[in-house]
Amino acid sequence: MVNKTGDASAAGSSPGYANDPAIEALNLTSVARDAAYRLKARFPGVVFTSGRRNRAEQASAMASNVVLHRNWIKETYIDSDAIRACQRWVDQHPEKKSRSDIAAGLTAVLDSLTDAQLSQVSKHLSGDAFDVQPVSHNGAAIKQMLRELTQKTGGKFLAEEGGLLRWHAQF
Repeated sequence: MVNKTGDASAAGSSPGYANDPAIEALNLTSVARDAAYRLKARFPGVVFTSGRRNRAEQASAMASNVVLHRNWIKETYIDSDAIRACQRWVDQHPEKKSRSDIAAGLTAVLDSLTDAQLSQVSKHLSGDAFDVQPVSHNGAAIKQMLRELTQKTGGKFLAEEGGLLRWHAQF
């Protein structure tokens, strides 16, 4: 079976794992989905906070951080045309202070980008990333497993984004 993201899967779940609605709701690519299932198999209490995002969802996630720190975008993301366009919008609209206003502006920027430019913003947009709720119980072991899972694919794990505590795994 091929799902709407073009990934081949049997009944939508990763091979060898029982279907987990919380993981399936993340709408991940097969590589990221497999990593999520492996993580949950070892740490059943893990909570996923984010998976694939559309442009508006990505803009809203970015806006929640920009509200706290106006330079968050340029201080968090790898420099690219797309990131500069997002930060430029924030810089040119100092009067926009609410999350919804900032999200609307950033959505317009993301909507204006090509797919190639959009790929420079976040792996969440392609379904190649997920976030996990940071915890203290088993935290070191969970972070270590996330590092190992991402390294196998040439991806990366971040325990912090823009100075904020976030566990982000991208593949």
